Amino acid sequence: MANAAGAKFEEPKAATGAAGGAAVDPATKGKEIYGQVCVACHAAGISGAPKFGDKAAWAPRLKDGEDAAVAIGLKGLNAMPPKGGYSGSDEEFKAAALYMIRASK
Repeated sequence: MANAAGAKFEEPKAATGAAGGAAVDPATKGKEIYGQVCVACHAAGISGAPKFGDKAAWAPRLKDGEDAAVAIGLKGLNAMPPKGGYSGSDEEFKAAALYMIRASK
């Protein structure tokens, strides 16, 4: 508000992750989300989804790094809706994506 009136205060940084600003853990929450939502397509490779743990299938998707792959998943790609249809937070989706990505390295 003060900046809108001409002040030059630094904007506060948005908290990342769940309660307390901690990042959401891919090994726990990510695995849980994978088992509830992502498994429907990524276990069997439905509609071209890279299978869980399939290094060759994930390699082209990871050529620009984890963050780029997560960004694509947030928006959706081909038959995959945004966040794979997951209705939770972007940070929780990121945890699920990282869980799958890291299992494929």
